[in-house]
Amino acid sequence: MWAGDHDMERAVKELAQVLPEPLRALARIAYDYRWSWSKDGAAMFEAIDPPRWARTGHNPRRLLTETHPTLLASAAANSDFVGWVSRIAAELAADRARPVAPGALTAAHPVAFCCSEFGVHGSLPIYSGGLGILAGDILKEASDLALPLVGVGLMYRTGYFHQRIDVTGYQYEYWLDADPERLPCVRVTGADGRPVTVSVPMDDENVAVQIWRVDVGRVPLYLLDTDLAQNSQVGRWVTSRLYESSRAIRLAQYAVLGMGGVRALRALGIAPAVYHLNEGHSALGVFELMCQARAEGWADDPWRRVREQVVFTTHTPVPAGNETYQRSEVLGMLGRMADLVGDREQFLAMGRIDPGNPNQPMGMGALALRASRHANGVSRRHGAVARAMWQPLFPGRAVADVPITHVTNGVHIPTWLQGPMRELLDRHLGEGWLTRADQSATWAPIQDIPAGELWAARCNARRQLVDMITRRATSDRLRRGDSLDYAAAPNSGFDPDRITIGFARRLATYKRLHLVALLPERALGLIGGKNPVQFVFAGKAHPDDTAAKEVVRQVFALKRAPSVSGRAAFLEDYDIPLAGHLVAGCDVWINVPRPPNEASGTSGMKSCLGGGLQVSVLDGWWAEAFDGSNGWAINGDVDPDLSEAAQDLRDARALFDLLEQSVVPLFHERDAQGVPQGWVAMMRRSLMTHGPRFSATRMVREYTDLIYMPD
Repeated sequence: MWAGDHDMERAVKELAQVLPEPLRALARIAYDYRWSWSKDGAAMFEAIDPPRWARTGHNPRRLLTETHPTLLASAAANSDFVGWVSRIAAELAADRARPVAPGALTAAHPVAFCCSEFGVHGSLPIYSGGLGILAGDILKEASDLALPLVGVGLMYRTGYFHQRIDVTGYQYEYWLDADPERLPCVRVTGADGRPVTVSVPMDDENVAVQIWRVDVGRVPLYLLDTDLAQNSQVGRWVTSRLYESSRAIRLAQYAVLGMGGVRALRALGIAPAVYHLNEGHSALGVFELMCQARAEGWADDPWRRVREQVVFTTHTPVPAGNETYQRSEVLGMLGRMADLVGDREQFLAMGRIDPGNPNQPMGMGALALRASRHANGVSRRHGAVARAMWQPLFPGRAVADVPITHVTNGVHIPTWLQGPMRELLDRHLGEGWLTRADQSATWAPIQDIPAGELWAARCNARRQLVDMITRRATSDRLRRGDSLDYAAAPNSGFDPDRITIGFARRLATYKRLHLVALLPERALGLIGGKNPVQFVFAGKAHPDDTAAKEVVRQVFALKRAPSVSGRAAFLEDYDIPLAGHLVAGCDVWINVPRPPNEASGTSGMKSCLGGGLQVSVLDGWWAEAFDGSNGWAINGDVDPDLSEAAQDLRDARALFDLLEQSVVPLFHERDAQGVPQGWVAMMRRSLMTHGPRFSATRMVREYTDLIYMPD
């Protein structure tokens, strides 16, 4: 059905040949990331060789080729395990056999979802944070809904950076090669057996681009790669690193993703009904669509044809986050691309706020908005912020009339609902409840789950998290050279029965991790008080963001207090697997962005699924989620009379007021059976209100009905 099917079949057969006959169905499973959101797909692979599963980064292709033959033979001789494999294989086959969802979108004319990063699974290192995780969730949900959709991204050979923290809290970065030949993906070839390639003009070189395919359930993800021998060293480097520091290389990446993406789909015989630009990185593709429109006879008004095909989602609510480039930068790297348009001035003007001002820089966000028939933000408040921010692009229109709507983000529930809470909800919500996750009625039975059962699930999830924290925090501390007593402190200090508070996300300064350290005496009072709390932190600062790196050092300054070593931990190298542990196990999830800079935020949505409660600023998704009974809120109003420092201090005080006066006391108000009835009531309310509203099922259906369909 999709380009690369024969390559996938060949790879599956080759892998099956190295497996014992009873296990050969594992080859098909390994090449389809659908296993990763099957309830026990990961557990099945882990059972083959648990240490090897960990060492391979949960990469099933590597596991099956690196596991010793005696262990594979042992698994093949275990009838229960063979039955397990057969059940998962049948589940995946049945999923693929479903018909395409009815509607205007078809396999011949699908959605092309274009994004610079995809967070599908930890073993596919082509993501950095929220944008990529959201993109991965959209692909998974499209698969679950049988929506005809293909993903288009880049195959980063070294991905995003890995993080190490020294004893002072300073972040260091390093990169590891990610060999596609050892990932569950295939290079797409043509009828002649040769790799399909396209060419993209960059600087003075026509850079060759090959295409890899990754299967995300029913959705193929096509990843473009310039690491080919015929390219120059610079050309080969273009797709090496996600969010490369070099501005020129980033422009080249945008050219490959945008123009290269459109050309690649054409070379693969895919004719999308709509191109969904998820953030502006792929916006240069509109110029290739313009050239196609001219070739199809739209010479008088090719941009009308382009706008019929393109929709755009913006994720960046601050002007500084929408990167712009000066004329010399753009033409230096993309001059020959501009020549294809026929007019360099028109090329530049499409990305300016004022097309007639030759002194203005060119930006991908402005280009994407100008070339799209629909544009949306990712929460209700972000939609309003985006309309105000981009109003200059629409002179003569009032802010309220700027054509930017919103589709609030959601999360893929089968991926992020894990452990004890998944088991509990599976028991109480009925067969096939996940297919109805966007309906409030699906979650209504939570009202009748006994408080003791909900509390037991929460305690079991916390216990699993604390076990992970103690092992990982000790390992991190030993690696960075902390004293042995400090390194060992989590083993005795972290308590599986103590309220556990989490803060984990990309460490941009506006996320304000430093609020926890802004009032150190109150933080230490919580950690060492009568009813002590324990904190777990994680997150990466961009390598060039020195201010964000300094935030981590501010938090580390608290480590000198005696009570902190065993009750607070910063876990290094935040990634999808670590995020899964944290959102499943934390009792409280803190989100304190400086308003109105949070476009949406999805980590809190994931935490809600695990029974976690939110303490969040009323910004992004929380501004429309909070109802007074399903978590706690900090004022999200912007006071123009306050400096950023004063606003931070105000919000830090509000945060600690909530923790000290509301959150911690409620956790410790227990009945005769030891159950905190008030806490469980808020958990119940959180699950029932947030589950359906912030599911990816609701989100993808809204995109289909409101954004993808023609006017």
